[in-house]
Amino acid sequence: MNPFIAQFVPVADLIAQTFGPDCEVVLHDLSTPQKSVVYTVNNQVTGRQLGQSFDRLVPQVMVSRELENDVVSNYYFRTAQGKLIRSSTALLRDRAGEVVGAICVNLDTTPVTRQLEWLQGFLPGREEPGPAIEGAVSGGPAHVGDMVTELIDQIIGDKDISRLHREEKLELIQVMDRRGIFLMKGAVDQVGARMGISRVTVYSYIDEARGK
Repeated sequence: MNPFIAQFVPVADLIAQTFGPDCEVVLHDLSTPQKSVVYTVNNQVTGRQLGQSFDRLVPQVMVSRELENDVVSNYYFRTAQGKLIRSSTALLRDRAGEVVGAICVNLDTTPVTRQLEWLQGFLPGREEPGPAIEGAVSGGPAHVGDMVTELIDQIIGDKDISRLHREEKLELIQVMDRRGIFLMKGAVDQVGARMGISRVTVYSYIDEARGK
């Protein structure tokens, strides 16, 4: 395991031990995106396995409009088994400021939800409501490539690329890099095509942005 990521293992254990067996914690090493999961605690919650990819992070974190200070908290999703999971994710940056990993906390709210529904059944004139899911990611792009395109479009917005100066393009590349876009396969080509610059220029901008 990457030594930088390994230092968060005690943190993962601490969180899981504090909140109990319904709390799963997952560490990702994003230097190997397709096999990013390097540590799990209580992985019976969602079934995350060592060696799985970071694809689940893409719709829930990388393209989330809620990402602030490298954290997206309290979003919900359902597992294939129907569990309602409350999840929070923090991106991890090394000393150079580059995104190199992530720590995800997944809390199974199913037991609490069932208890609430049971109690609500005793209230007069109330139907049993389904659980409210606020901030859940739904209906997003089906493939990573589409997600990358969506995130690029969000960052560029309505700017006319042909009229941007070099420094403005560099700033856009810097924002994309901070959001982890270039961790995703094919992102450099997509950014180059969208901004009308070559792969070499994209890489040059990335190096310059990281140097700043």
